[in-house]
Amino acid sequence: MSLSHRRTLLALGLGCLVVITLSMTLGARGSWSFVLPFRATKLFVICLVAHAVGVSTVLFQTLSGNRILTPAVMGFDALFLMLQTALFLLLGSFQVTSLPGWAIFVLQVAAMGSFAALLYRRLFTGSAQSLHMMILVGIVLGTLFRSLANYLQSLIDPNEFLVLQGRLFANFNNADPSALGISALVISASTTAVILRLPRFDVIGLGRERAINLGLDYRREMTFGLALIGVLVSVSAALVGPVTFFGLLVAHLAYRLLPTHRHAVVLPAVSMIAIMALLIGQFVLERVFSFGAALSMVIEFGGGILFLFLLLRGAAR
Repeated sequence: MSLSHRRTLLALGLGCLVVITLSMTLGARGSWSFVLPFRATKLFVICLVAHAVGVSTVLFQTLSGNRILTPAVMGFDALFLMLQTALFLLLGSFQVTSLPGWAIFVLQVAAMGSFAALLYRRLFTGSAQSLHMMILVGIVLGTLFRSLANYLQSLIDPNEFLVLQGRLFANFNNADPSALGISALVISASTTAVILRLPRFDVIGLGRERAINLGLDYRREMTFGLALIGVLVSVSAALVGPVTFFGLLVAHLAYRLLPTHRHAVVLPAVSMIAIMALLIGQFVLERVFSFGAALSMVIEFGGGILFLFLLLRGAAR
């Protein structure tokens, strides 16, 4: 790791620490015994989601071979919507809400990881990896999953649909506390698996032919990587709901600040950038707009503009 990269990571770490400290103490009123635990829970949720979204986006861009695709663009979020809707249709809102939060969480994570590995392995392990073909397949799959979700929603009782609708939109203030512990365990295990495979992801970033020539079991590593991405995306979606373009925003900022292909440098940076972005956005939303707008809407708007900008400029790799 070069000296400039170390300095950039150190600056990001200090900035992240300052933002976290301010988010815990700024504008606090009343008893600290109430304020600190309340804000700590929200901070914990934001850190988990930010880390999961940032890491999954960078890994997905490495596996797909370009920096414009994200799990959301390829239909991962639509897959989550379909699975969530199917769960409500099969079990009913009463059964879903009465089940322990960890049980629903484990079911969603297992389903997302399995579907991701099965659906996208063939696309990313083929010899021809056209960007336009990937985007087309992602749009088609996303449209298919959303259409299936809409059809299943039409079969659900209107009262149960109201309960379901509250779970389909990103909300950083309404995460299920019972799922935080297992979410942290799953993200920690996934992060450990990623750390152990950092050199392999660096090799995958060189391209399919070079990775195979260097002796990498390309298909196995791609399948395992896609499963990890599916797990990370499902964790963030299960906690707060799907966030489509947030990963693209923070990944692009990380690559701008640290123009390197080494995942040992980019992944910590994207995680810290994502945490700072969500905390600053949440602060502005609370203090400036007084919750007059949803943070997810601002993220979607800015991320959508960036996606179109990158697509038109041909910045994909």
